[in-house]
Amino acid sequence: MKTRVLGTMTVSAIGLGGMPMSIEGRPERSRSIATIHAALDAGITLIDTADAYHVGADEVGHNETLIAEALSSYGGDTTNVLVATKGGHLRPGDGSWTIDSSPEHLRAACDASLARLGVEAIGLYHLHRPDASGVPYEESVGAIRDLLDAGKIRMAGISNANPDQIRTAQDVLGGRLASVQNQYSPAYRSSEPELRLCQELGIAFLPWSPLGGSSRAADLGSRFAAFQEIADAHGVSPQQVTLAWMLAAAPVVIPIPGSSRPETVLDSARSVELDLSADELERLSQIS
Repeated sequence: MKTRVLGTMTVSAIGLGGMPMSIEGRPERSRSIATIHAALDAGITLIDTADAYHVGADEVGHNETLIAEALSSYGGDTTNVLVATKGGHLRPGDGSWTIDSSPEHLRAACDASLARLGVEAIGLYHLHRPDASGVPYEESVGAIRDLLDAGKIRMAGISNANPDQIRTAQDVLGGRLASVQNQYSPAYRSSEPELRLCQELGIAFLPWSPLGGSSRAADLGSRFAAFQEIADAHGVSPQQVTLAWMLAAAPVVIPIPGSSRPETVLDSARSVELDLSADELERLSQIS
């Protein structure tokens, strides 16, 4: 598995997004465990989660506990596996999403995530979303900085941020911003400015829903003909082409496609070996 730098660590060039294993339509727990094990077998060493990846209000952190169980039951070495989780986004249990990025909530959320993951320090902790309810962004990022200084997290990141917020976070964290996790896919390219800023600053850029989300990933090729045509030319899936296109965009890009089946995570892992020509990359980049 090819690797990329994320903060102070070297991780696999492709990560695993755990969200589909814990939200609506989730698979049996045994299949989710098998999916995570398949990712580890393929050399994937970055697993993304969040305390908000759950359905009912009484199961906050469902995905975190699932990942902890999968890692503890894996027969191989997990020393170099980086688990990235997030705080500040909540699901009350009625299907809605809310935000609380107050320092008080983030401190409590981090402690709860530490307990669920069963670790002394979280490898990478992201501020899940800016809080528009009146919490200054500097205060939210300041809470992440305090967790970093206290040794409760080893690296700090932000998610769903614009360029100004990236610069603010880098300043508040004293130059220690490790990653930015934003939505980016063939259908959603408005995070190009954030990607380029991360490249300029040497910060890892983690596209979430890089295949368009769990409900639309399967029909990616039918929605974007060029991705299917190039996939056919290489004898691979359009999903592999999408991830290879992202990896070619900049050395800081580390896509984190979600998966809930071993077959799909293995398909994603193979994308790191796919080399697209300059003409193919240009063609894909022109699609809107």
